[in-house]
Amino acid sequence: MARIMLVDDEENVLKALRRALGASDQSNHIEIFTSAKAALARAAEGVVFDIALSDYRMPEMSGVDFFKQLREIQPETVRFIVSGQTDLEGLIGAINEACIHRFIGKPWDDYALYMDIQQALRLQTLHSENRRLADLVRMQQGLISKQELELRRLEEETPGITKVRRDADGAVLLDDDN
Repeated sequence: MARIMLVDDEENVLKALRRALGASDQSNHIEIFTSAKAALARAAEGVVFDIALSDYRMPEMSGVDFFKQLREIQPETVRFIVSGQTDLEGLIGAINEACIHRFIGKPWDDYALYMDIQQALRLQTLHSENRRLADLVRMQQGLISKQELELRRLEEETPGITKVRRDADGAVLLDDDN
């Protein structure tokens, strides 16, 4: 089951996207956000999203800015921009700066969108398996240790789990407030 994040400031668009992605058949776990900041906060909690779709123009921040920040938190998440406006400069920025996988125009074709998502999920699975196999070969060649291999697996499964944040005195920081 894939975990999908939908971000748009218009609730009707979010409902339409959810319908298009087959939320009724329970094949995907879909979370919707009307706020890009709330979506980033959710991603920072360690919930791994396979796919993220975002509107290009939103009041808090643009889809490009949102994806640049999401990419820092979860670099393996496949990113789609959805927009009713085709701004060539903005599209180039989305590709170059936010590394989007695909640009989807509004209105979209439900079947084409669903198939694009399925294709991206298959591609992501292949990349993950390639990384796993390459790491296994590196371990067999003695280039990385078994411990490093396990840390990489854990980090892919739950981003941030292998990183410990400490303050100046060396104490472990458990939340963002301190």
